[in-house]
Amino acid sequence: MGTVIILHILLGFMIVGAIITIEIKNMLSAVIAVGAVGFILSIAFMFLGAPDIAITQVVVEILSLIILIRATINVDNVAIEKKEEVIFSNRITLIFIGIILVFAWFAFHALPQFGEPSMRVSQYYLTHGLQEVGATNFVTSVILDYRAYDTFGEAIVLFTAISGAFAILRRWKKEQHEDFLRIDREN
Repeated sequence: MGTVIILHILLGFMIVGAIITIEIKNMLSAVIAVGAVGFILSIAFMFLGAPDIAITQVVVEILSLIILIRATINVDNVAIEKKEEVIFSNRITLIFIGIILVFAWFAFHALPQFGEPSMRVSQYYLTHGLQEVGATNFVTSVILDYRAYDTFGEAIVLFTAISGAFAILRRWKKEQHEDFLRIDREN
């Protein structure tokens, strides 16, 4: 029951972060809010007992933030110069970081001690896996049969992140090429 309450609180923070992302005028602050939402999502995956998805989410979030911050700084240099907005953004960021650290502390203390089995489901996989699935490779049977939706979800997350990165980088490359052609015509 405690996990359900924590997941509802995390969902509430993700909704608040998404609303801040949509409503805030400063693009850099919006990118930071998106990053907070993604990080809270990875903590929720930890509470749900899916550390592999949580790790994938963190990796994708880091890559996405790097690309988005780079794109934002190129477009929105005014965000760095206004002190009042920077102070407000810093306060909001520190509040979110504090909240995320508190939930991360709870998530890591909810994990089993080192050496103890992390999930009871794995014992079922070991005892019944080869009989039920009939695959010769046990790891493949777990990944593609028991955890097929999980594997499919991870593939979708990675595909979406890579597609987004290509779309942003292709646009950035096209703009650089157009700038080069414009400068070449002027000379």
